[in-house]
Amino acid sequence: MKHIKLSICLPTYNRSKSLVNTLQSIVSCLGHDQIQVCVSDNGSDDKTKEIVNKYKKKLNIKYHRYSNNKGRVKNFLKVVRMADGVFTWLIGDDDLLMPDAIKQVLNLIKLNSDVDFFYINSFNLSSDYVYSFKQPFNIKNIPKKMSTFSNFKLERKLFFLDLIDPKISFDFVGAVFLVVFRKELWIQNENVLNIDAIESKIDFSHYDNTFPHVKIFSVAFCKSHAYFYPKPLTINLSGIREWAAMSPLINIVRLIESLDEYKKNGLTLYQFIKCKNYAYRTFAPDFLRLLRRKSISGYYFINPWKLLANALLYPNSYLSLIYYLIELLTKQYKFFTLKGKRNE
Repeated sequence: MKHIKLSICLPTYNRSKSLVNTLQSIVSCLGHDQIQVCVSDNGSDDKTKEIVNKYKKKLNIKYHRYSNNKGRVKNFLKVVRMADGVFTWLIGDDDLLMPDAIKQVLNLIKLNSDVDFFYINSFNLSSDYVYSFKQPFNIKNIPKKMSTFSNFKLERKLFFLDLIDPKISFDFVGAVFLVVFRKELWIQNENVLNIDAIESKIDFSHYDNTFPHVKIFSVAFCKSHAYFYPKPLTINLSGIREWAAMSPLINIVRLIESLDEYKKNGLTLYQFIKCKNYAYRTFAPDFLRLLRRKSISGYYFINPWKLLANALLYPNSYLSLIYYLIELLTKQYKFFTLKGKRNE
């Protein structure tokens, strides 16, 4: 087997409709013949296997299929173990790669031999836009202007824990599709995860089955050099997230727990407090959503009074209601302004 520098890893389950677009975007990339694609199928009963077999003719694909659903996290861990590359790029089965993505990533790895962790920006795009075109989606049809995941513009080498900054990553490296990491360090630290949590099929019931990658990252790369690359090389689709109802839990509980993990592994107290205050910027509306939609919001996974007591130590928990009202008024203003222009 030839030496593989990069493995693109795709955990998937019953998402053949989006997976075909992801694989097609990889085919469209310059240098796709230099990498490996790993697909771990969590027991899909749609056309996933058929799609993968079709693309095996175009890509170097390693495919594994569980006979039944083993839970999101076990499939997630499995696909990384499948990788033969020195570096792993773990992306979603609905993400798209930009045409020069692979070439750019391989070049970054080549030029930065002392870096273990690359944080690479991404564009945001509505899934409705993608599915309005003939399928599979042709990456040439992307719009000229798209918003970016990170607004930070300075390309630079830094330490991993310096990435834990709202200016760079508003979700504190929670979006795994933004990172390319050295596989060996991941494998060495996989055992930090709670076994009961990763065996559970109840998503988001525990920190370790919400952000397993962050827990591993916080230990594996806490002393590593990292690299921030501001040019987006992927496209992240919105509108097809099955976990949307759980977003309040993720925003004001699990992201806060991520900061606790980073602090245990060297994040400074100043940065910890700064990030924690930032994380509470949506506290009031998200807390109310948790209470109002108890059956689907993840309310029963938390102690609401403890959550409230901790949040009220930070100014943004009080200001969050004001932020929310300003956001609503801004949306209303834009709506009526646009409506007025259409009626002229």
